[in-house]
Amino acid sequence: MVIIIINLLLIGAIALFIYKRFVPTKGIRTISTEELKTELKNKDIQFIDVRTPKEFKGNHIKEFNNIPLYDLQKKANELSKDREVFVICQSGMRSSNAAKLLKKMGFENITNIKGGMGAWR
Repeated sequence: MVIIIINLLLIGAIALFIYKRFVPTKGIRTISTEELKTELKNKDIQFIDVRTPKEFKGNHIKEFNNIPLYDLQKKANELSKDREVFVICQSGMRSSNAAKLLKKMGFENITNIKGGMGAWR
């Protein structure tokens, strides 16, 4: 009986971890790279690439500024909380983490680019 309870708790913990990891955070919009193309001319949007400087130098979208994820918390004050922020990385995972971090820091209008630079054509 004890083993069954422990197994159920373990399964519940794993399910919660997966849910929190993959379900979009409330208040963070997700768009495709195809949808991004229509937004790039919008001067009101702050475009942030959270990849490393080396990755950014190798290939980037010219409208995006490079603020690596590891620097985002200390450089977030360079961004306006009153303007929308679009976040991109290589695959979408780091930008998702960056979007969650920005949300915790009080940014309201955040968009994550699904698939990141790997999906950009």
